[in-house]
Amino acid sequence: MGTRVDGLTDMFGPEGPSLRELAVQALSSVEHGYDLLAPKFDHTPFRTPGRVLDAVARALAPLGPFDDGLDLCCGTGAGVRVLAGLCRRSAVGVDFSAGMLDVARRRVRPEDGPAIGWVRGDARALPFTAAFDLVVSFGAFGHFLPRELPGLFAQVHSALRPGGSFAFPLGAPTPANHRAFWTLLGFDAVMRVRNALWRPPFVMYYRTFRLGTVLAELERAGFTTELRALPEFGRRDDGSPRARLVVATKSAPEQGG
Repeated sequence: MGTRVDGLTDMFGPEGPSLRELAVQALSSVEHGYDLLAPKFDHTPFRTPGRVLDAVARALAPLGPFDDGLDLCCGTGAGVRVLAGLCRRSAVGVDFSAGMLDVARRRVRPEDGPAIGWVRGDARALPFTAAFDLVVSFGAFGHFLPRELPGLFAQVHSALRPGGSFAFPLGAPTPANHRAFWTLLGFDAVMRVRNALWRPPFVMYYRTFRLGTVLAELERAGFTTELRALPEFGRRDDGSPRARLVVATKSAPEQGG
């Protein structure tokens, strides 16, 4: 959804990671890198901004009620808080970083509401079958290469009950005349060079998750998709939304008659 201006301030403040810590993370595997970053992750621009979380919660509320929800690649648990406000029975976070899950367990406390659960696992091999009515994900797709999307979406499809939904926010492409376009392009180029020279790879790309490809792969996995504008983020000069919520629904079995 883009980089927060306020997050950049936090990132290099006393509570955020140092440049040295970021460099060590970037030269680690994805899993170990996030284990290292976990204690300071919420003080970086990489955490999904609260206004995005709130906008998604408002957009999903009319689609409920939901019984059980899963946050895919939950990190420190911000998305699980969203699920806790939408689901009646359980809200579960799955992530392959033990460090991120440790932070999530401390920061997201069960209160009056659904049961909260945490599972260490790989999103490409989910240990669930027809267990959820809603799966969400926030800002995690840069960690998956385009060739991994079919398998990832198949896993989510399997984890959902018939009629369940997979939802995630997606920002509009940054125009080429915007500085952020070149910043993201440069970041991806640096990561490609890093991964060509250093092992293990650190998969984190900002410009590989393209809407047309994503919709096609979701439909191929068995979902029916729709796009819902997130009005809180306004519209671009051409009138299109700056941010959308992708809602992919697993078909319910037809009733015999």
